[in-house]
Amino acid sequence: MRIDRDAMIRVLHSEPKFADVFTAFLLARTLRIEEDLMDQLFNSSEKRLARLLLILANFGKEGKPEPIIPKISQEVLAEMIGTTRSRVSHFMNKFRRHGFIHYNGGLQVHSSLLTVVLRD
Repeated sequence: MRIDRDAMIRVLHSEPKFADVFTAFLLARTLRIEEDLMDQLFNSSEKRLARLLLILANFGKEGKPEPIIPKISQEVLAEMIGTTRSRVSHFMNKFRRHGFIHYNGGLQVHSSLLTVVLRD
């Protein structure tokens, strides 16, 4: 969907609550893009995968974490972190061996996966 620039400016000026929500959304989106760029530049694909799985499971967000994440293919995960499916498969097997994740009809992410992200 595309909104005309003038119409958007008009709504932002006339609806302060919408303007607040929209501004918060833009700031959060910008922060996420910057974090993704920094992640891509400075972290290994293993750390990027761990971070993505934690994000998908809502760890670190307000409210209760959701350790079960929807079915998502390794190809999609690979595209999201900028690596190959075979590398994702390798890391997923490694995470499972270490007890960081569990497959049981879906993917369950344990908070211990944070250790992969936090270690140097």
